[in-house]
This record gives sequence, C-alpha cells and structure tokens, in this order.
Amino acid sequence: MLFTQAFGLPVITADDATTVGKVADLTVDAHNATVAAVRLSGASDRAGVLAWTAVEAVGPDAVIVRSRVTAEQDQDRLPAHHRALGSRVLTEHGAEHGTVRDIAFDPVSGRVLTLYTALGEITGARLMGLGSYATVVRAEPV
Repeated sequence: MLFTQAFGLPVITADDATTVGKVADLTVDAHNATVAAVRLSGASDRAGVLAWTAVEAVGPDAVIVRSRVTAEQDQDRLPAHHRALGSRVLTEHGAEHGTVRDIAFDPVSGRVLTLYTALGEITGARLMGLGSYATVVRAEPV
C-alpha cells in the first residue's frame, strides 16, 4: 500500500465500530524502517496519534484499530513525527537524491518497502534517518 492511498481513510475501532478520525499522515521510524504511528485528523477526543501496534488491519476502505483503549497505549515510545512525503532525500555522503513522492509499506507489518523519489526508487532497507531537514538513505554500492 502507498502512503497516498492511506491518507484520508477512516480509522474505525474493531470493538465498537466507532470512527476515531481519518488518516492525516503516517509517522516513520527510520531506524527500523517501519510505520510507527497513524496521525489522525478529525479525532473526536485527545487521541490524535495512534501507535502502529494498535492497528489490526489496513484495507482499501478503512484502517481498523483494536479498541480505543489499545489505540492510546504506547504513545510515549513513538519517534518524533517528521513529514516524509515531500522530504528532501540525501545519501549518507551528502548527495542529493530528489524528494520523496510516495512510500510503499506493508499494510500488515508496517515495514517500509520502497521510497519513490523524483530520481527513482530506493528500497526501504536503505533508510537511515528522517528529520526536519531531510530523509537520509544509504548510498547504493558501486
């Protein structure tokens, strides 16, 4: 699944079928190359960020979380959020590699599979860091 496909999906609790908001963005844990959290828009209460561990399923029509209580756990251990899409991409040697246009991720595990940049594809395994200035990736072996 692509980040851009997930944006705007309703987030529903499995236990009581309550809508808790819509996907506004996804937080990436660059060190583990995974989606760490779902950021919500239109959240009806204080839960504007849901840890990925609360996600039961991501489908073409909705994101299902186990329950509102489960969804609010683990928020203290989340990495800082930096918007990945539109981020400048640099190698660890400082070479520019365009900007992130989209990211493919596994909707079950949350693993980052591919970064689609203006200059081509980068495998998620090359992801090293994500901050306010740039996304840093390992350079390809020569």
